[in-house]
Amino acid sequence: MPRNPHSGLPFETPDDEIAEALLDVSIPTLMLSLVHLTGDPELIRGALRPAGLFLNEIQGYLSEEDKAAARDVAVALIAAYRDDGCPEPAPLAPEVIHEMMEWLVCEPVPDEYVEMLLEEMELDGSDRRAMVADTPPVWDRPPVVVIGCGESGLLAGIRLKEVGIPFVIFEKNEGVGGTWWENTYPGARVDVGNHFYCYSFEPSDQWTEYFARQPELQAYFAAVMERRGIGESVRFSTEVTSATWDEDSATWTVIAQRADGHTDQVVASAVISAVGQLNRPHVPDFPGQERFDGPAFHSARWDHLVDLTGKRVAMIGAGASGFQIAPAIAEQVAHLTIFQRSAQWMFPNPNYHEAVGPGVRWALRHLPFYGRWYRFLIFWPGCDKGLEAARVDPDYPDQQSAVSEVNDLTRQMFTDWILSQIDGDEELAAKVIPDYPATGKRTLQDNGSWLRTLSRPNVDLVRSAIDRIDQRAVVDTTGTAHEADVLIYATGFRATDLLWPMQITGRDGVTLSETWGDRPAAFLGITVPGFPNFFCMYGPGTNLAHGGSLIFHSECQMRYIEQCLSLLSDGVDSTMEPRPEVCAAWHRRTQEEISSLVWAQPSIQHSFFKNAAGEIHGLSPWRLVDYWRWTKDVNPSDFLFGGSAGD
Repeated sequence: MPRNPHSGLPFETPDDEIAEALLDVSIPTLMLSLVHLTGDPELIRGALRPAGLFLNEIQGYLSEEDKAAARDVAVALIAAYRDDGCPEPAPLAPEVIHEMMEWLVCEPVPDEYVEMLLEEMELDGSDRRAMVADTPPVWDRPPVVVIGCGESGLLAGIRLKEVGIPFVIFEKNEGVGGTWWENTYPGARVDVGNHFYCYSFEPSDQWTEYFARQPELQAYFAAVMERRGIGESVRFSTEVTSATWDEDSATWTVIAQRADGHTDQVVASAVISAVGQLNRPHVPDFPGQERFDGPAFHSARWDHLVDLTGKRVAMIGAGASGFQIAPAIAEQVAHLTIFQRSAQWMFPNPNYHEAVGPGVRWALRHLPFYGRWYRFLIFWPGCDKGLEAARVDPDYPDQQSAVSEVNDLTRQMFTDWILSQIDGDEELAAKVIPDYPATGKRTLQDNGSWLRTLSRPNVDLVRSAIDRIDQRAVVDTTGTAHEADVLIYATGFRATDLLWPMQITGRDGVTLSETWGDRPAAFLGITVPGFPNFFCMYGPGTNLAHGGSLIFHSECQMRYIEQCLSLLSDGVDSTMEPRPEVCAAWHRRTQEEISSLVWAQPSIQHSFFKNAAGEIHGLSPWRLVDYWRWTKDVNPSDFLFGGSAGD
């Protein structure tokens, strides 16, 4: 029997190097690895135990004395394990695994979460989100077309290949990675811990930072694509412009435009849209912007031929992208003027720019299940806890600044964090402390670099609105002209224009844009009535604002889609689509739930989550465990089936 890929690679590391490596690691995670290594749960039943768990607090608030004592115990046990030839650990009893979970997070882990967590951790070495290998679908029909080769499109290709369903992936960019191909601006990095922001079945022990930068992220997806042999099925630099359903043949005709102007046409049995919600840049209209006499570009279309050294730079926008760009360029430019419509709440994260030490990489590679428990350690604090904190208490008095007592405590914590960095600068405080409830918009990870940047003498933060753009200046509504040589639009994306500008035409010639308008809806965010055999990944109502990661959601969605395709492969039916009443009920429930959460509150202005009517149709208001359960198994009664696979 092959060795469990998560049980660690054998090693001959000397004792002193083991001791050195353990100076880097998470001690609570190390202790659980030792339980596997020895098979002895008594190691976590004594006085040595973490005192608590919080986001990015990977040491469990252990004292230095306790950490040193744990390392001493660990070196001896690891050395004995090495000298014994690094045998594969025996499986632990389920009740012991549950005990280990609760020991690590210092609180009960409800039974309803345990199965999901075991699936995520893969302690038995099995990829439980893949389709069962001994029942692969028999596919004797045209291929499946996947639109997009970001993290979700690549995942779709991996899963389709595993079960032998032929497929073609169209990708408008020259390479894999989606947002991590497009967003190459200085400072671009992920804001979910990297040892969780990766496929559950493709962990990496090579991350050099806890929150990796764009080049490393794109390289990860490229390596997975090569390792899994997906590249040969991808047509890069080819953008899908339309997909049209043909009722008679029960197929889609997909039209795509190549970079050289030529057109591809593919007939498909099914279409999987793996298109992100944040991939079409939004550049607001400002009077005079066409007259600007210098380089001007959006952050997602960064012009690397423009040297910012010694230049006066005006950056419009200071959300998630601008928050990363400004600290990365402030030392290089002569002057940086930042135009910010509304302040952003910041979450303290001291690890945000921290390097992963060599000891951690050694532990990930060699210590049994260290990587899997570390994944759990960074997943659990963001697993549904933030959702309850976002819930509105209708009896709370001041809905303008907070929506509940918990939300107000969060506001105070964030405010204290901001004030601790600006040394009593009241003018700056007035600019950077938001006037809306905490977490009401995307909350940004902060290690102090943003406010340090704003405190630099060559940086100005302008909160006045923009009146116009002149040849060499941006003029605000006070009449002040802010001179600039380069103009950067860090103004976000067309987040509410899902699948724009593609034209998806379903049954009876109805387009998806007509069906959706400004209120996109899909059952479970995946399927749409009137659009047979059309599936969405990262569809409406699936963007996450309270925790987890989009990769986790994608794995749930693709498992569900695979099951749908399996139903179509049985030779009985050739089409499926959700019942209209099922989709309508899902959308209604989702809207009711969204309305009870902070993101939908009227006091939240200028939110990219909202459409022109102030409604939210892109976000998921659901617990991760609920969405995982709902997408775990397809209920055929939710669907209308038709046609015959032999017709």
